[in-house]
Amino acid sequence: MITVTPQAAEQILRSAREHADLTEACLRVAARLDERGGIEYGMGFDARAEGDVQFESNRVKLVVAAGCVELLTGATLDYVEINAGEPRFIFINPNDPSHKAPGPAKAKPSGGGTAPGS
Repeated sequence: MITVTPQAAEQILRSAREHADLTEACLRVAARLDERGGIEYGMGFDARAEGDVQFESNRVKLVVAAGCVELLTGATLDYVEINAGEPRFIFINPNDPSHKAPGPAKAKPSGGGTAPGS
């Protein structure tokens, strides 16, 4: 379903511990298509509701409404610092039309020459 990276799990679990009333709550993840066909995401702590799909990834209990399962299957939730000092959660989702899969690693050009001064 959704993979939560260790970095994201650490932040989610820390947040749950800071709010005593959330220790038993699950992280609800939602997704919907916007008017341009991209996927918009939402998440927050919540209780499981009838019809939800519940699962666990890296010790984080997650719930997803049945209507969101197709959009979220195969997604990864990560916690990264894109700009210095601005960490944030991001979704990496192959179901999102704007998702760009990483390309093959480029080979480093061989030096072929001699080091200066030799």
